[in-house]
Amino acid sequence: MAEKLMNTLSKELVDYLQGERIVSLASIDADNGSPNILCISWLLATDASTIRLAVDGRSQLLKNIEKDKRVTVNVLGAGSAYAIMGTASKYTDNLEGVALNMAGVEIKVEQVYDVMFYGGKLTTEPGFEKTYDKALAEKYDTEVYTALRR
Repeated sequence: MAEKLMNTLSKELVDYLQGERIVSLASIDADNGSPNILCISWLLATDASTIRLAVDGRSQLLKNIEKDKRVTVNVLGAGSAYAIMGTASKYTDNLEGVALNMAGVEIKVEQVYDVMFYGGKLTTEPGFEKTYDKALAEKYDTEVYTALRR
């Protein structure tokens, strides 16, 4: 059973969500009303009430949140599994200073649940590897995180 923790992110979750984390983001598909899941790594908690993320300017997520702003971010980290529920909106069509066509999305946190099963503790966090040019990946990471912090 999920345990509601609070209406904002804990300091531990804010600290954890400072980039280079992989999370899943669920929205409601604008075309058919089914759940739509997207993996995101370019995200940043700007404070206890706000998460910003960068998505491709053609992402289905943008269409989804235009129709229904409700989203849930699933975080596997900081020792547990969390469902962060909130409302999302696009705050810019093009992230300033980013060479890629990336839109900025901001999520206003409304509820945070610990959704780890009873008696469980997360001991290993999900990892990922970028499969394209390392120098280019570093360039894009720098551009995106600079823009998200503005």
